[in-house]
Amino acid sequence: MDTCSAMTAESVEDMLKEAGAEVMLRSGWSENYGAPRECSFEVKAIFPNGLGLQIVARQYNYRDPWEAKGRVNDLVDASLNRIGALSPLPKGFPFFQGVEEECGLDEERLREVVECVRKVNIKLYLLQEMTGDM
Repeated sequence: MDTCSAMTAESVEDMLKEAGAEVMLRSGWSENYGAPRECSFEVKAIFPNGLGLQIVARQYNYRDPWEAKGRVNDLVDASLNRIGALSPLPKGFPFFQGVEEECGLDEERLREVVECVRKVNIKLYLLQEMTGDM
């Protein structure tokens, strides 16, 4: 049976710092009308290659007692930023293909996304733009 691994703003921050990114984070309560008052967090990172990730845990997920106790943040959404705007990755990568956001990532999958973005050679964008692939 799967055990969910809860993520916090601090655990995501640590993950990104280990990958060499500069990181900012914030967490708080949702106070929008009609929205449940659930704690959420947002972590922004920029990697040495100039690509950025914005990771958002919109709200807690409720799990049944046999899966986990209480409320957990076990799924997050990640957006990719390049030159101050949302962007997909160049062709040939397993993430952000034709989309700027990967949704419902667990901790293991988020680690894969972070490693993928960290390793991107930014010159691939220029090459694929020149060849018409982007």
